[in-house]
Amino acid sequence: MSVALLRSIEKLRSIEKLRSIEKLRPFEKLCRLVRSHRLPSLATIAALSLPMLAFGPAQASDSSLSAALDTVRRGDTQHVNPADYRGHELSGYVEYYILRERLPNASPREVLDYIAANADAPMGDWMREQAILRYGRAGRYDDVLAVAAGEPKSTAEQCYYYTALMSQDPVAAATGGRRLWRVGSSQPDACNSLFSTLRNRGEIGDMEIWQRMMLAWEAGEDGLASYLGRQMGPSWGSAVAAQRSVAANPAALSSVGQCIGPNCAGNESFFTAALRSSARSSSQAALNSWQQLASAQPFSMDATRDIEHDIIYWGLRRDQRQMLSWIDTALPRQTDPEVYELRARLAIRDADWSAVENTINIMPAETQGKARWQYWLARALEIRGQTSAAQTAFARAAGQRDFFGFVAADRLGQAYNLNMDTSTFSDAQRAEVSNWPTVRRTEALQRIGQDGLAYLEWIHAVKAATPNDARRLADYAHQRGWYMLLIQTTIAADDMLNSLQWRFPEAYRDDFMRWGEANRVDPYLLMGIARRESAFNPRAESPAGARGLMQLMPGTASLVGRQVGIGDPGPYGVLEPATNIRLGSTYIRDMINRYDGNRIAAAAAYNAGPQRVDQWLARSPGEFDLFVEHIPFKETRRYVRAVLEYRVVFESLANGGSTQGVSVLTPAERDHRYDASLLVRR
Repeated sequence: MSVALLRSIEKLRSIEKLRSIEKLRPFEKLCRLVRSHRLPSLATIAALSLPMLAFGPAQASDSSLSAALDTVRRGDTQHVNPADYRGHELSGYVEYYILRERLPNASPREVLDYIAANADAPMGDWMREQAILRYGRAGRYDDVLAVAAGEPKSTAEQCYYYTALMSQDPVAAATGGRRLWRVGSSQPDACNSLFSTLRNRGEIGDMEIWQRMMLAWEAGEDGLASYLGRQMGPSWGSAVAAQRSVAANPAALSSVGQCIGPNCAGNESFFTAALRSSARSSSQAALNSWQQLASAQPFSMDATRDIEHDIIYWGLRRDQRQMLSWIDTALPRQTDPEVYELRARLAIRDADWSAVENTINIMPAETQGKARWQYWLARALEIRGQTSAAQTAFARAAGQRDFFGFVAADRLGQAYNLNMDTSTFSDAQRAEVSNWPTVRRTEALQRIGQDGLAYLEWIHAVKAATPNDARRLADYAHQRGWYMLLIQTTIAADDMLNSLQWRFPEAYRDDFMRWGEANRVDPYLLMGIARRESAFNPRAESPAGARGLMQLMPGTASLVGRQVGIGDPGPYGVLEPATNIRLGSTYIRDMINRYDGNRIAAAAAYNAGPQRVDQWLARSPGEFDLFVEHIPFKETRRYVRAVLEYRVVFESLANGGSTQGVSVLTPAERDHRYDASLLVRR
C-alpha cells in the first residue's frame, strides 16, 4: 500500500464526516470515501490490494455470531471477542446482553445511544425496560428519568418511574402512584418505595387503603384484604370488623348497620364489595340484599351497574331461573356483552323464543350484529311465525364469513360470502422488502436457529409498520413460506381480517393431502383443525402439554403412534410436521367414525374429549344448531364453529376463491338428530 494512501486514511479518521459512516460495511465506506474525493478511485485501491481491514473489521460470520450470542446469553460477557460479532447484522443482539450485564453501572448516555442505534428493532425497547428496572432497583432515580420516554408499560417500571418523578413533578407522580395503588391484587416489590412515599406525604390515607381493601375483597384476594385491614387507623376499626364479619358469613350483611367508616365514608365501596363477593357464592342471596340496600341508601350509577352485573352473571351461570324476571329488568343497564350472551343462551336452552328475540334486540350493537346472534334472532322469529323478519335476519347473518353465516346462507340458498380482499406486490417491491434491516435480521436469526428471537423481531416490525408496509411484510412472509410468521402478522396488524390468502395459507399442504387421503379424512378439515390448534406453528406447545401442528397430548400421540405402527413418537418426534399430521388425522378419523361420520361431534371430541361429547349427546335437544349452542364449554363451542368455518375457507381458496360446491355441513350433519343415536355401537 502506498505511503500517500495510508496518510490519506489516517487523516480521514480525524475528520468528523467519517463518524457518520462508521457503521457502514467496509465496501460501502470505500464507495462513499471515493465519491467524496478523499481517496483514489476504486480501481486504484484494487490495484494496490487495499485490505478491507484498513477500514474496520470484516463482517463476522453466522457461526461466530451465534457462538457469541450463546455466550452472552449465559451471562459470560467477559469472554466474547468483539471480532466475533461486530459488523454482523445481529451484532445489536450481542451488544444488548453485554450492555444489560453492565447495568445499573452503565451510564444513561450509553443506554440512550444503544436505543437510538436499535430503534427499529425490539432490543431498543428491551434495553429501555431493563435500564428502568435496574436503575430503579439501585435507587438511581435521575437515571430512570433520563432513559424513560414517558410512562413505561409494565407495572414495575411505572412504579420506579413515578418514584423518580416525585422530585420533579409531585402532582403527576401522586396521580400515577394512586392509580397503581388502587387495584385489588398485590403489586410488585418495585412499588413499595412509591407507596411508602405517598403514604408519608398523605397522598394515600385511610380512605385509599379502605378502597383498595374493598377491591381486594371483591377479587377474592383475602390475604391482601386482611393485610390492608391491619393498616387502617383506629377510626376505621368498626368498618374493618364489619368487613371481617361479612367475609366470614355473608348473611351478617343485614346486621352490620348502614354506616360504614367515619361519617359513613366507606358505605358504597363496602356494600359494593360485599354484594359482588356474595354473588359468587349465592346470587339469589346477593339479590335479596341488594334489593333491600338499594331502597335504603343511594348508589352511584357505576356501583349499581357493577353490583347488578355480578348478580346477573352468576345467576345466569348457575341457571337461577327464579331470578329471570329481575334479570330481564336489570339487563338493559349492562354494557358487558357476556351477560347478554348468557341470557340468550339460557333462553335458547329453554326454547323461550320470545326471550331470545327480546334479549338479542337489546344487546350492544356490535354483539347484536354478529352472524351468530342474527342467526338465532332469525330462528326465534321463524319459530314464532314472523317469516319475513326471519328472512331479513338470516340475510344479515349470511353476509358474514362465519359458521352461523354459512348455515344461514344454506337456509336461504345463497352462496357463501367470504368478504375476501387481496393485495399484490411486484417482484421489485419484494426485492426492496428483502433488504429492509428487520427482514435481514429475521433471516439471519433463522439461519442461526434463533426462531424465538426471529419471531420477536418480525412482530416488532409489523406492529411498528404502516398498514401498507405491514401488508408488504405479510406478502414477503407468504412468498418465503414462513407460515407461522405470516399468520401472526395478520393477527398483529390492524386491517388484515379479510386477507384470507395470508390468514389461511396452504401450509404443509402435501402432508395434509397425503394423510387425509390415507385416512379417508377431508384434508381441508385437517387444515382447519391445525389452523385453529396451532396457527401452523409446528413447535407449538399448550400449557396442558399438547404439542405440534395438531396439538396432540402425549398420551394420545403415544396411543395413536402404536396404533399406526410407529410407536410412541416422544416429545420431539411429535413436533415433526408429517408425523404430527399423520397422528392427528388418524385420531380425528377415529372420532369421525365414533360419531357415524359427523364432523361436528368429532371436532367437539377432538377439543374436549369423546367422553364429554357422549354425555352432551345423551342430553342434546336434537337439532345441530341447538347442539352446538348447548355445548357447555365456551372454548369448545368456539372451536367447533371455527374449525368448520376454516375448512370452508381452505376449500374455497383451493378453488381459486370460489365457494361454488363448498358446504359447511353435509346433509346428514344438518338433518340428523343429535342425540345418543349418533354414537356408533362398538
